[in-house]
Formats: sequence, C-alpha cells, structure tokens
Amino acid sequence: MEKINTDNAKSQMRKGILEYCILLIIKDKPAYTPDIIKVLKEAKLIVVEGTLYPLMMRLKNMELLTYQWIESTQGPPRKYYELTAAGYNFLNELEAAWVEINETINHLKTEN
Repeated sequence: MEKINTDNAKSQMRKGILEYCILLIIKDKPAYTPDIIKVLKEAKLIVVEGTLYPLMMRLKNMELLTYQWIESTQGPPRKYYELTAAGYNFLNELEAAWVEINETINHLKTEN
C-alpha cells in the first residue's frame, strides 16, 4: 500500500486560512510585512516573503487593505498595512465562516 503524503493537504489548508490570519494580525494596528511574517511564524504558520508580498498586494487591489509609508530609524521608510472599512467587513465575514467551519468539524469529530 502506498504511503499517503499529507503535506499537500496541509499546505492547502494553510493557504485557505492565510488571508484570514493576516487580517487578524492587522485588525487592531498597522503592521509592517516582516512583522506580519514574524507573528505568523510565532503561530507556527510559516510563510515566506515571496508568498506574502503578492498576497498583500492582492488584498490591497481588492481594497481590503491600504498602506502608509512611515519613516524608519533603521533605513528607508517602511510600508505599514492597515484594514479599510471593506477589509473589516471581509474579516467579519471570514470570522463567521471560520466559526461555522469550526462547529462543523467539532460536530463531525464528536459524532464519529
């Protein structure tokens, strides 16, 4: 029997929640991309810059995020992202979806 590799399934699950996790990180205060990566790593959701930067640009193009340049004491100005009103609405919708998915999974785990 062939050994089943769960890496692809786990990768797809992580991709599915990445936007939600990013929006959770920046919902209360603007964040610099390397800081977002650090928080994700601390939460055991490993993401590289090459994955995060295009996603941040896509969220900005969807008008869920905006950014501002803030002067840095350690080099050039830094781009800090924050949620727009549409971003907060989208986050609320993702939160409701997460609650629903979590309830479904917990139900299935206890029923079987």
